[in-house]
Amino acid sequence: MEIKKFKKLASTNIKAKELIEEGALPWTVVVSQEQDCGYGRKGEKWISPKGGLYFSVILPKNNIDDLQLLTILTAFVIAKIIKEEFNIEPLIKLPNDILLNGKKICGILTENVIGKDVKSSVMGVGLNTNTESFPGLESIATSLSKEIGREVDNDKILEKIIEEIKKQLETISK
Repeated sequence: MEIKKFKKLASTNIKAKELIEEGALPWTVVVSQEQDCGYGRKGEKWISPKGGLYFSVILPKNNIDDLQLLTILTAFVIAKIIKEEFNIEPLIKLPNDILLNGKKICGILTENVIGKDVKSSVMGVGLNTNTESFPGLESIATSLSKEIGREVDNDKILEKIIEEIKKQLETISK
């Protein structure tokens, strides 16, 4: 696994797709401290201020044709890690959101990169870890640090998420 870190990107999914065109290998991870143009399903803007964990993973080719299944699998993985690491109960709002106390904490977007056929898939995750404020979205968004009252180690949580996604994908792709 190679992790490419950036201070600011338009979108980690966009950068991951560019890296695929340049020959990046599966399990390359693109992480940015901020995104200018993060987006979710249906092109909805994903607010990505400093403090959150914003990343995209270039996935290996697998036997899963339904991108929604990959998204749901990732939501399950992230919710499981949040529960185990922080002893709080997240709720998965299918197909691609995770909520804490009724507020959005995470969004997931999986996209295919297509040439003549599907070249690869890119999974983008926006996880509000240490985000302090959500201007205009305070009633619908929260962060892990707000909910648990302490800062979260983004590198540690990223590593756990990637390792667990790898494990789950290997299990269901056999």
